[in-house]
Amino acid sequence: MPIQQTTPDKANEILDKDPQAIYVDVRSIPEFIQGHPVRALNIPLMHLDTQTNQMTPNPHFPEVAQTVLPKDRTLLVGCKMGGRSQKACEILARIGYEKVFNVYGGFGGNPEQKGWQALGLPVSQDNGDGVSYESLAARIKK
Repeated sequence: MPIQQTTPDKANEILDKDPQAIYVDVRSIPEFIQGHPVRALNIPLMHLDTQTNQMTPNPHFPEVAQTVLPKDRTLLVGCKMGGRSQKACEILARIGYEKVFNVYGGFGGNPEQKGWQALGLPVSQDNGDGVSYESLAARIKK
């Protein structure tokens, strides 16, 4: 099943019209903390290894997603430019999510599409309970 694509401005319109829609920010924790779309939840597809400064896959991505994201909701999945979020959408589709949109251009933009921040869309730095990866990952039933 091909993943539906949207742009940051269209994603913002969906969030405005549908209070049940969820923006899933799949960037690393340090990227998320620096700023993210309002109403975004952080479930990183990759973690930054501080020793090597390389990105490594988050093996718990599918499990955390299934724990905190209802399958009947519209999911707007974004990253920095649109590549990691495309991979995350493919994983989500494989585990049963049907209303999944890749936010092409993400938060930072790419050569073809301005990102959330450059478009002047609402930005938050909230990293509290129910938003931060740490708080979401803690919901996994042990």
